[in-house]
Amino acid sequence: MSSESTDQTPATGEAAVLVAIQGTLADRPGVLPAARGLSHFGEHSLGWLALAGAGAYAAHRRGDDLARRRYLEAGAGAFVAHAASVVIKRVVRRKRPNHPDIAVGVGTPSKLSFPSSHATSTTAAAILLGRATGKPAAQILLPAAIVPPMLASRLVLGVHYPSDVAAGALVGALTAAAVIAGSKNPGSKKTDTDRSDLSK
Repeated sequence: MSSESTDQTPATGEAAVLVAIQGTLADRPGVLPAARGLSHFGEHSLGWLALAGAGAYAAHRRGDDLARRRYLEAGAGAFVAHAASVVIKRVVRRKRPNHPDIAVGVGTPSKLSFPSSHATSTTAAAILLGRATGKPAAQILLPAAIVPPMLASRLVLGVHYPSDVAAGALVGALTAAAVIAGSKNPGSKKTDTDRSDLSK
């Protein structure tokens, strides 16, 4: 389904990049359904909030207070990142891709494009959920496994420009960094150092 536009000139700039990406990926088996699935999962960061909540509950059941707090921080970080993206969108007010050569594959809650809220909340969630596991490998592998597919899905679906998803990932990473820095504040009840001390 193509977005409506009276512009019949060839796509240029980021629109041309988007057309090329769609031409390369969108026709591959399973790509569009997977992209739509990611879109629904990440809408308003609800999927990430659900995962964070499930992780916090599981940690509570096994009596791991530090992990429970880390999962709660992951949910809060994803939510704050999403909220930040909404505020930035309303300030920048960049319209979503709108060229006849760009196929739009999913509905969107607004017509504003910059930055991608999916990219923002997903990046924050992936970083913070990886940290919540307490496993160093997960802190690297989880963002590497989750963030690129979500960013690519927004391009495949034709609802964001490349700079939208890049900016969203940056905002998400900065949000995660702020959450991590805040949790290491001396006023925090427990830190990663506390966990190490308790294990001695």
